[in-house]
Amino acid sequence: MHLPTYPYHQSLEQRSGQPQRRPVVVIGAGPVGLTLALDLARRDVPVVVVDDNDHIGSGSRAVCWAKKTLEVFDRLGVGEAVAREGVRWQRGRVFHGEREAYAFDLLPEAHHKMPAMVNLQQDQVEARLVRAAQLDGRIELRGRHEVIGLEQDAEGVTLNLRTPDGLFDMRADWVVACDGARSPARAMLGLSFQGQVFEDRFLIADVRLAPGVHPRGLDPARPERWFWFDPPFHPGQSVLLHAQADGLWRIDFQLGRDADAEAERDVDRIKARVAAMLGSEGFELAWSSIYQFCCRRAERLRVGRVLLAGDAAHQVSPFGARGANSGVQDADNLGWKLAAVLQGEGSEALLDAYEFERIEAADDNIGHSTRATDFISPKSALSRRLRKAALDLAARTDFAKPLVNSGRLSTPTDHVDSPLSTPDAEPWHAGPAPGCPAPDAPLEGGWLSEQFGGFLLLCFGWAAQAEGVRVLTLPSDGIAAARYGAGPGSVVLVRPDAIVAARWHRFDAAALAAALARAHGRPNE
Repeated sequence: MHLPTYPYHQSLEQRSGQPQRRPVVVIGAGPVGLTLALDLARRDVPVVVVDDNDHIGSGSRAVCWAKKTLEVFDRLGVGEAVAREGVRWQRGRVFHGEREAYAFDLLPEAHHKMPAMVNLQQDQVEARLVRAAQLDGRIELRGRHEVIGLEQDAEGVTLNLRTPDGLFDMRADWVVACDGARSPARAMLGLSFQGQVFEDRFLIADVRLAPGVHPRGLDPARPERWFWFDPPFHPGQSVLLHAQADGLWRIDFQLGRDADAEAERDVDRIKARVAAMLGSEGFELAWSSIYQFCCRRAERLRVGRVLLAGDAAHQVSPFGARGANSGVQDADNLGWKLAAVLQGEGSEALLDAYEFERIEAADDNIGHSTRATDFISPKSALSRRLRKAALDLAARTDFAKPLVNSGRLSTPTDHVDSPLSTPDAEPWHAGPAPGCPAPDAPLEGGWLSEQFGGFLLLCFGWAAQAEGVRVLTLPSDGIAAARYGAGPGSVVLVRPDAIVAARWHRFDAAALAAALARAHGRPNE
């Protein structure tokens, strides 16, 4: 696949020396920054995206895209392509040695548009997002624009940028830093990064297999996630195997905290590890990397008119595919809020709610990732004995299976304490509560997830008349009703980022108006 670039061009404002005020400047043209730019553009907010590079990064890097993220991509026009080009999967198997400890299914129920997971290399996902951004006249994508200074006042933010033609300033109403784990913008804001740095090293190897070579007997026609604890081909460590697009396979080898990173980068050494795992030398090494990881986050996600998203805001271990997926969900959470503030529909309390909700999500993901890392890389003899006991029991008993943690796969966080949610006035016995993700369901000729993107009122079994919100009438006895716990007359208000904002067993115009005001950061209206 040919990867697009975003080559440097001198801007009019740099050429003229006259800063032009922009509604939003996004720093970083990775998946998070591009997702945010596309979301804002579809809400008629012009965006400038600046990046110190001018091309897409190489290698698979983030490879697993979760259902919630795919639904976000779908609303931005690239979800179907990512799902079509990637490898779909929902089942995983965990082994202790050569014996299976347990298996899981991420999406056991049918009737969802998007699959549980799609494996597609990050560079190919970024390529789709870059092309979509380049086709949208409301997005200006500027390569080789390095942000070297950032100052803000009550009216906006001044960014100092360095380009091949020198230095110049830009002004923005709002700035969103999506500039990665080493975020210069975060450093300019003086924010600390709190959490844990893990000493274990891991090797990623992307390999292309020769015809007829199947890793450990895995059927390529039925892709699954396979994870080994203490396998005979890599004793004392763990290995993760995933199928990728274009016939590639992603293998992660745990190397341990004492591994010599430089020695492990030796191509012959990498190939020897892969050959031992495959039981064959019939493969080509396409890409490799040695990495360590962290589980930490910034102390704040909003400082005045500057907000953080993605790896600039938080980092997690790769076990569970929570990094890039959480970053895309940051962008989905922020886009509509920022647009509402700029367009006068919502108060700045929406941006404080972004910080509250996404810190909650970051802490949730960090907790899951830290527990997985502690299980995968036990730090003491006692921890190793406990892990072995859990793995041995899991192969024979059901109660021990939840104790085995090879990385809980990415799921969206419930924001049950969100200040934007209206608590239930009456008991509900099923369905997502306010603050929880709104599930997909089939509609006649389409899918419910395709309807999200603005405030949406789901009316089950009847047609309501309501102001300030789009109304969708659904049957009271279908799949959607079952998933929302709805009966005849039930009403569910869904936010633009597909989060339930409020729900009632019967329609009340005043209650709806109050819930909409609260969801716009104006609870006293």
